[in-house]
Amino acid sequence: MEPNIAEVAERIVAMRELCDIPAEEMAEIVGKPVEEYLEYETGKKDFSFTFLYKCAERFGIDMVELLTGDNPHLSGFALVRNGKGLPMKRRLGFQYQHLAPTFKSKLSEPFVVFAPYIEEDQNAPIRVSTHEGQEFDYILEGTLRFSHGGREMDLGPGDSVYYDSGKPHGMYATSKSGCRFIAVVMRGAEK
Repeated sequence: MEPNIAEVAERIVAMRELCDIPAEEMAEIVGKPVEEYLEYETGKKDFSFTFLYKCAERFGIDMVELLTGDNPHLSGFALVRNGKGLPMKRRLGFQYQHLAPTFKSKLSEPFVVFAPYIEEDQNAPIRVSTHEGQEFDYILEGTLRFSHGGREMDLGPGDSVYYDSGKPHGMYATSKSGCRFIAVVMRGAEK
């Protein structure tokens, strides 16, 4: 079941207040002006993966807690059947399925991602974001244009890219049927 934006917003507000973090600090962490950050807290704007990831990192909790309100509890292994990951629809139609939502103390966040083909993206600059850590993407189906630190490359089935996600990166599908890939987001070093 897709997490409800208003409920996620409520959890973000509750965690920020519980941790006694000013809205100004959170706005800086997620890279948004304070007024825009507060719109996210009201549930008027949908969250990007990067926004949620940065909030969870600052609160010291698992991103799944923000999405579902549940604390992951498994530690030996977590099985997710085909198509049964925790769904997230973010960023202009990108669809994520979290593949370890019930596993606690994760060192990484594994996803199957579907990037839709969007005609306007084909001749526009790639929208980029940053977050601490590293990321690994492996293309399953379709093709993807990927940008990292201003360098662009095209990826197809069987191609992979491992990168420093603290540098500006982004992607969009170049195949008309979209692109499906595995993304594994790894946390940054402890501060």
